[in-house]
Amino acid sequence: MENKVKLMQGNEACVEGALAAGMKFYAGYPITPSTEIAEISSLRLPRVGGKFIQMEDEIAGMAAVIGGSLAGLKSMTATSGPGFSLKQENIGYATITEIPCVIVNVQRGGPSTGLPTSPSQGDVMQAKWGTHGDHPMIALTPYSVRETFDLTIKAFNYAEKYRTPVILLLDEVIGHLREKIEIPNKEEIEIFDRVKPSCEPKDYKPYRVEENDLVPKMASFGEGYRYHVTGLVHDETGFPSNDSKIAEELVNRLVNKVEDNIEDIANYEEYMLDDADIAIVAYGATARSAKSAVNEARENGLKVGLFRPITIWPFLTKQIKELTKKVKKILVVEMNLGQYLIEVERAADKGATIYRYNKINGQLISPDEIIKKIKEDIYA
Repeated sequence: MENKVKLMQGNEACVEGALAAGMKFYAGYPITPSTEIAEISSLRLPRVGGKFIQMEDEIAGMAAVIGGSLAGLKSMTATSGPGFSLKQENIGYATITEIPCVIVNVQRGGPSTGLPTSPSQGDVMQAKWGTHGDHPMIALTPYSVRETFDLTIKAFNYAEKYRTPVILLLDEVIGHLREKIEIPNKEEIEIFDRVKPSCEPKDYKPYRVEENDLVPKMASFGEGYRYHVTGLVHDETGFPSNDSKIAEELVNRLVNKVEDNIEDIANYEEYMLDDADIAIVAYGATARSAKSAVNEARENGLKVGLFRPITIWPFLTKQIKELTKKVKKILVVEMNLGQYLIEVERAADKGATIYRYNKINGQLISPDEIIKKIKEDIYA
């Protein structure tokens, strides 16, 4: 069967990817610039036997998604900055209770109501540290419509595989961009479904882990496996505990089940880095401008390359350290005041000189601006 070729918007590709991954439940609240995800989900989900519900606010939307996942349905919600802030308490709840779900954040200018229709990459740190306490986080960021489709599927796969919320961190440009994409056939798409318990219901402990596997088996509510779910520290039965040993073991396991699998989760692109003197680090829509700037720099005899993180969290420490062995100068370009820059500086650990170019006025960073920065401040 030939693959379908369509002209598609980024937000639309997100929904198509979610459906391909097996999404059967969506709960959320409309907010620019993510509203098309809710709108299209409301149309498409009933056709595949799924459920869509518009909740009264963003907090309830996140809560409903947690409930849908506990009931056995692959579940997703979508929002933008102000709504993402409201979801944080329940994202923390989903993290400690290990409930798989996907949260799409189509970033816009902030803080507060900010610039509702303008692009930004200001939620990078919030994606990692938005909810309180030490916790794991997987966040992916696409730079094209097709990659939005692919990464939405990956987000569901990671959520189910590691029993954790996963954030798809788009920006307004990618969410509203339209491109021709080729949609793969169903048999070409790799899907991971949650691992169910094999024991008898009477023997089931919802947070018991086996040797060499930090992810508990997950039964769905309504399947005969009765268990307790709480946002408090809990033992393997799911019931609360004040035992300091149990608390330490739980939080370490939550973090390690993600961090120990960084090789599986790490997604990135290297472009023209083999002989580069300077590496641009950029992600999302900004990486599109950065790649054009690399091409233009090469035409002018400047040896510039691009490192594009696709997995934003966990941070790609190993890959950035390797990058400092290839180049001595790194330019981090992003639509914020340097949120990813901080992590690059930490990982580089003086192995390279780090430069920055930032923009927060609601305008996309252009290739010309990047070229100007390289010529005037780095190659000068």
